[in-house]
This record gives sequence, structure tokens and C-alpha cells, in this order.
Amino acid sequence: MPPFLLSQRVYIEDTDAGGIVYYVNYLKYMERARTEFMRSLGYGKGALFNVDLMFVVAETQIKYLKPAKLDDELAVSSEVLSVKGASLLFRQQVSRGRDILCAGTVQVACVARQSLKPTRIPAEMLAQLRRTNGE
Repeated sequence: MPPFLLSQRVYIEDTDAGGIVYYVNYLKYMERARTEFMRSLGYGKGALFNVDLMFVVAETQIKYLKPAKLDDELAVSSEVLSVKGASLLFRQQVSRGRDILCAGTVQVACVARQSLKPTRIPAEMLAQLRRTNGE
């Protein structure tokens, strides 16, 4: 399955005084792409809030390659690299045209809402996520 893509415009609140995207905003763009990817599979926030689990970022590895600027149209990709019982590893990129601006991996853990302890991803969701990366 090809990576999920989300279009993202750079607004003034995303930039520093020089009109360059502030580094932490790339993580926000990636979060939006992961959220919309899950929504595309039928797991919007409403579906997740009906069960006693949530997903939290456990680890990120990000490489900043080129700056995004005010008013740029970006493509943010999200692709599942691996699925384990209670975690997912995503590969994500932020691009402008053919230029990759930022790339990395984000590990997301499934936790119980009340205890915040790791919990298994529900079987149906797990199977669907594994299908997205050919497992």
C-alpha cells in the first residue's frame, strides 16, 4: 500500500520571525497525517474514545533536511513500517514538490486510558494495520 498523504499549507503561526517553519511544527504535521491515516481506516478519534485505549508517541527520530517557508504547500506522508501487539512504527516525511524537507520515524504505543500502561491493540485494528504494510 502506498504511503498515506496529507496536504498541509504553511501558515504564519507555523513560522519564526524569518518566515521559516519552526522545527517542532514538523512533528505537528506528522501527528495530523497519522491521525488522518487512522481516520481513513475507520478509526477516527470518536471510534478510539469509545474504547479504553489511546495511542501515545513513545519515540521519534527526525532528520531536518531543508526548511519549509510561509505559504508553502507541503505533502506529509505516513506509512506503517511495523506493527507489534501494543505498538506501531511509522515512517514519515514532509515534502515540498520533489524536495524532502524532513524525514523520520515515530513509534506509537497503545496504552490503557486510565492506567496509561501498555495494552494490546484490538485484534481487528491490528489486522487492518498489518495489511497496510503487507504483513
